[in-house]
Amino acid sequence: MESFESLTQSLDPTPEEEVEHWELRLYVAGKTQKSITAFNNLKRICEEHLKGRYSIEVIDLVEKPQLAAGDHIVAVPTVVRKLPEPLCRLVGDLRNTDKALVGLQLRPLPMVGDH
Repeated sequence: MESFESLTQSLDPTPEEEVEHWELRLYVAGKTQKSITAFNNLKRICEEHLKGRYSIEVIDLVEKPQLAAGDHIVAVPTVVRKLPEPLCRLVGDLRNTDKALVGLQLRPLPMVGDH
């Protein structure tokens, strides 16, 4: 099993033209299976929808619990979208891609009656 550190190093975007850059923070509590699943799902979603335009910062609240207050974290795993604004939070392991895309505002809410 890879560590967060080795996975995070490969996520820095390559320099490109001026495009909207997404800054995401993933708050976890230790290197548990749920935390790793959340990270892998977030990385997959970003690679599919934001390739080259995102960065993910993993914050382990076991190591740095004081950082939870800054982004009002009450559950883990939680993803916080810092940029682009508006700031938004999404709790869970991001297993449901459609809900994650809507929660991160990468896809609009479906209209009532849409299938």
